[in-house]
Amino acid sequence: MKSKILVLVAFFAGFVVSPALAQMGDGGAAKTPRLNTTDRFVPVIGRNGMVTSREKMASQVGADILKAGGNAVDAGVAVGFALAVTYPQAGNIGGGGFMVIHLAEENKSIAIDYREMAPSRAHRDMYLNEDGSVDNDRSKYGALAAGVPGTVAGMVHALENYGTMSLAEVIKPAYDLANDGFLMYNYLQSSLNGRKERLMENEAAAKVFYKADGSSYDYGEVLKQKDLAWSLKQIMDGGKDAFYKGEIAKRIVADQKAHGGLITMDDMAAYVAKERPAIVGEYKGHKVVTMPPPSSGGVHLVQIMNMLENDNLKEKGHNSAATLHLYIEAMRQAYADRSKYLGDPDFSDVPVAELTSKEYAALTRAQIPTDKSRRSTDVAPALNLIAESPDTTHYSVMDKHGNAVSNTYTLNFSYGNHMMAEGTGIMMNNEMDDFSAKPGTPNGYGLIGGEANSVQPKKRPLSSMTPTIVLKDDKPFFVTGSPGGSTIITVVLQSVFNVLEFDMNAMHALAAPRIHHQWLPDAVMVEEGVSKDTTDILKNMGHVLAPMRFTLGSLSTIMYRDGIFYGASDIRSMDSGAVCVD
Repeated sequence: MKSKILVLVAFFAGFVVSPALAQMGDGGAAKTPRLNTTDRFVPVIGRNGMVTSREKMASQVGADILKAGGNAVDAGVAVGFALAVTYPQAGNIGGGGFMVIHLAEENKSIAIDYREMAPSRAHRDMYLNEDGSVDNDRSKYGALAAGVPGTVAGMVHALENYGTMSLAEVIKPAYDLANDGFLMYNYLQSSLNGRKERLMENEAAAKVFYKADGSSYDYGEVLKQKDLAWSLKQIMDGGKDAFYKGEIAKRIVADQKAHGGLITMDDMAAYVAKERPAIVGEYKGHKVVTMPPPSSGGVHLVQIMNMLENDNLKEKGHNSAATLHLYIEAMRQAYADRSKYLGDPDFSDVPVAELTSKEYAALTRAQIPTDKSRRSTDVAPALNLIAESPDTTHYSVMDKHGNAVSNTYTLNFSYGNHMMAEGTGIMMNNEMDDFSAKPGTPNGYGLIGGEANSVQPKKRPLSSMTPTIVLKDDKPFFVTGSPGGSTIITVVLQSVFNVLEFDMNAMHALAAPRIHHQWLPDAVMVEEGVSKDTTDILKNMGHVLAPMRFTLGSLSTIMYRDGIFYGASDIRSMDSGAVCVD
C-alpha cells in the first residue's frame, strides 16, 4: 500500500520520490529497487515477475499464472485469451499478431508469426468497383474484410513449444471472465458507446455488448459474454482443432457465407502459425530482439537505431531540436524503404540483411543534412506505405527465471470489421484492409499502395507491429511494444532510446512526449510537451510540424535491473495496468 501511495504522489503531484524509497537502491543489492530521487514517473516494482497490458484485469490474470508457477509464455498466452474478453476492441481470438520470446535456459530468442491470412478465394481486384475505383468500405467493414484468424494457432504454438501449463489451465481465467462477467470499466464503456451505431447493425454483436432494449451498459454493471465463454470452453477441451476444424470453425464459416464472406472450412483448417528467426540488432552493447517480416517493425527499428548509433544523442539532449531532427530524418528514410521493400516474405524477397546492416545505415546516415530538413519526395518515390488502425494492443511479460514475452496483436480497426460470428462471441478482424486494394491508387488514408502488398490468396498483409525485447549481457533488460498502426515503430523506437541513451526508468521512458514521421504525408506529428523553443527551431530547419490532438501509442514496458522488475503501462491509456509478482 505504501508503495502505491508513493506512486500516486509522485505522478499526480510531480513531487520527487521520498528519500526513504530512494535510499532503498543505494546499496545496489539484488533485493532492493533502484530509483533516483529525481524520478517523477515511478514504475510498479516487483521481485518475482511482472505483467503489463492495456487492461488491468488481463494483467492480473498473467500475474496469477506466474504466481501459480507458470513461466512467461504461460502467462503471455493467458493474457492473450483474457484480453479477448476484457478488451474486445483489440484483444482477440478472431484476429492475429506477433510474439517475440526470449528463453533464458537456452539463451534463445524466437518470433512467432500468427498474422491473419487472405482466404483462398481472395484475389487482387476484390475491392474494386466495375469502373476500377476502390470500394474502401468493402475492405474495412463486413464479412469480405476478414482474413483467416491466427491468434488461436499462435497462442497454442507458443504454449505447446515453450510453456509449462496446459491449454485449459491458461484459458480458464478468460473463460471465467466471459462466463461470470466483469464490471464495465470506463474505457470499455466509452469505446462501446463510440462504436454503438455500427456495432448495433450486427445482431450478434448487439446482443452481447448492449442490453435487450438497445441501451448501453453503465460503469460498474456486469458484462457477460456467454457465447465467447462457449468458444473458450471448446478450445480448452479440444485445443487448436476445435477452433480451426470443429464447431467454432463451422459457425465462423456459416456466418461468412451468410454475409458474403470468403473464408471456408478449408481456409480455417489450412491456417498455420509460423516460427521465424527473430531480427537481432546490436546497439552499444545491447541486443535488440524484434519481429521480422511480414512485420516491418523490427526491420526499421534496427535500421533507425543503426543510423543513429554513432551520434551522441545524450549530449544533444532528450527531445532537443538536434535530437528530434535526427529522429525525423532517420524515420523518413526507414518509411521510404518500407514502401518499396517490405511485404510477406513467403511471397516476395525482403532484403532484411541489407536494410539492417551497419553499412547501409552509414550510407543513409551520411545523406542527412545537419542543419535542415529534407523533403520526402527527395528521399524516395511513393510506392506502398500502408496505414493501420491504432486499435491494436500490446502486452509484456517477464518471469523470475529470465524468460520474457513481448506480444502485439490486433483486429485492425477497433472491433475489427464490426461483425461477430453468430454463436461464437468472436469479433472478426478486418485485416484485409492492410493489403493494397489497388496498387498505385491511394487507400482510405490517402496513402499509395504497391504490388508487393497486393491481395493474394493465403498471403499475410504487411504490418508495423514491433514487439521488442532488449538484452543486456544476453539477458532481458527491457521489454516493450505498443499499438498505434503506422506509429508503432517510432513509438517503440523512442521508448528504447529513452532507456538506452537517456537512462530513463520504465515509466519515464513511456511518459515522455513523442513524435512521429512516416515519410508520407510529409509532416511530423508532435505530442503536447515538446517545448515551443524546440518546435520553432525545427520549423526554421524546414520541418513541417503537425501538433497532435491525440496521443501517439500506448506502451506496455518492463525493465529488469539488479534482481528487480519495474513495470509500466502507459499514462496515456485509461484502465491499463502493470501487475507485479511478489
